[in-house]
Amino acid sequence: MKKASRLSFWESLIIMLVMFLILGTMMIKLKMTPQIPILLTFTLLLFYGKFRGFSWNELQDGIIDGVKPGIIPMIIFIMIGVLVAAWLMSGVIPTIMVYGLELLNARFFLFTVFVSCCLVGVIVGSSFTTISTLGIVFMGIGQVMGINVALTAGSIVSGALFGNNMSPLSGTTNLSTGIAGVRNVFDHIRTISHTALISAVVTAVIFLFAGHSGTNPNMSSVHHIINALESNFFVSPWMLIPIAVLILCAALQVPAIPTLLSGAITAIVMHIFIDHPSFSTISNQIMTGFKLNTSDKQINAIVSGGGVSSMLDSISLILCALTLGGVLLKLGVVDNLIGKLRDQVNTPGKLISASIISAIGVNFLVGEQYISIILPGTTFRKNFAEQGIEPQYLSRVLATGGADINALVPWGVSGIFIAGILGVSQLVFIPFAFYVWLNPLLTVIFGFIFGNRYKVAKNDDKKVVGNVSKQLD
Repeated sequence: MKKASRLSFWESLIIMLVMFLILGTMMIKLKMTPQIPILLTFTLLLFYGKFRGFSWNELQDGIIDGVKPGIIPMIIFIMIGVLVAAWLMSGVIPTIMVYGLELLNARFFLFTVFVSCCLVGVIVGSSFTTISTLGIVFMGIGQVMGINVALTAGSIVSGALFGNNMSPLSGTTNLSTGIAGVRNVFDHIRTISHTALISAVVTAVIFLFAGHSGTNPNMSSVHHIINALESNFFVSPWMLIPIAVLILCAALQVPAIPTLLSGAITAIVMHIFIDHPSFSTISNQIMTGFKLNTSDKQINAIVSGGGVSSMLDSISLILCALTLGGVLLKLGVVDNLIGKLRDQVNTPGKLISASIISAIGVNFLVGEQYISIILPGTTFRKNFAEQGIEPQYLSRVLATGGADINALVPWGVSGIFIAGILGVSQLVFIPFAFYVWLNPLLTVIFGFIFGNRYKVAKNDDKKVVGNVSKQLD
C-alpha cells in the first residue's frame, strides 16, 4: 500500500482554491443547497487522501476528530428548538412581543434592538440563546413595524456577539482564554473591551441613524397584532418567569444545555397549569414546532416555529461542514497554510495580523468556530510568548477572528444557525452585522499602533516563554 506523504504548501493552497471554486460555483451561481456541494467536496478530498497514501482508517479518524467539536453545539441547537417551541406554545414569546410593541418607538427601533441584545448577551453569555429568544421577538416586531429585515437581523447579530464577547459565562470567551493561556477570564474581557466597546459605540450610532425615520409607521397594524396576540395567548408578566429562570441559570454559571432545558421546562409546566394541553400535543409541538392556526396568516407566521425538526436542516449542514473540516485537518491542509504564515511574523502588528488571518482562514475552510479558535491559538501562542506579548492579546485575536467571524461565514456554524433562527438568508444579514466587521478590523489596527505596548516587562519574558513551553509539551 502506498505510504502517505506530507502535502506541500502549494498542494494545500491548490486544494483550498479548488474547494472554494466548487463551493462558490455550486452555492452562489447554481444556488444549490449547501449540503450537496460540501458533500461533493468532501468526497473528492476523501479519495484524494486515499490516492496520496492515507488509509481509510486514518481518514475516518479525521472525520471523527472533525465532528467531535460540533457535538455539543449540535445538541444545543436541538435544545434551542425545544426552548423556542416551549416559549411559543406557553405564550412567553407572544408576551414579550406585546410588551415590545407597546413600548418600542419605530424611529429608534434598531438602536433599541442592538442595546437590548448587548445587555442580554452579557447576562446570558450565549449569542445563540440571545438570537434564538430576543432575536425571534425583534424580527417579529420589526416586520410589524415595517423595518427592513436585513437591518433588524444585523442589529440582533451585532448586539448578541458583543454580549458574547463581554460575558464571563460565554463558552467561546472561556475557550479563547484557555487556549491563549490567560490566567483570568476577566483579564481577557478587559483587553477585548478596548476594541469591542469602540466597535459597539460606532455600531450603535449607525443603527441610531439608520433606524431614525421621519415617517410614522402604520400603528393600526401594530394594534391589530397586539389584539390578536392577546386573544390567542395568555399575556401576563407571569410569562416572564421562564426568562428569569434562564438569566438565573446563566448567573449561576450553569452550562448551556441545562440552562436551555430549565427555561423550556419552566415554560412547559406553566403552559400545563394555564392551558391544560394534552401531553401528546406538547410532545408533537416540541418535535415539530408550534403552529398557530387562525384566519390571520401574518399572525400565524410570526408566532409559529421552533421544535426539534426545525433544527435538523441546520444540524445536517453543520455535520457536513465538520466532516469536510476533519478531512482537511487530517490531510494537513490547514496546518500547512497556517504554518507558512507563522514563519513570516517578526513584529507584534504582523503577528496579530497573521493570527487573525489564520483564524479567519480556518473559519472559511472549516466553518467551525471552536476549531477556528483552537488551531490558530495552539499554532501562534509560542510566537506571542517569544515576542513577549501578553497572552490576553492572543485571546482577543481568537475571540474576534475565530468566534465573531464565524457569523460572517455562510456555511459556518454561527452563520447557519442565525439564518435558520431568524428566517433570513446569510447574505441578507451579513453586510449589516457592523459590529462583527469592526471588531476584528480594530484588533488588527490596534496591533500595529499599540503592539509594542502589549509586551510584558523584559524580566518576565523568560517566565512567559517557559509557561507556554510547558503547555505545549
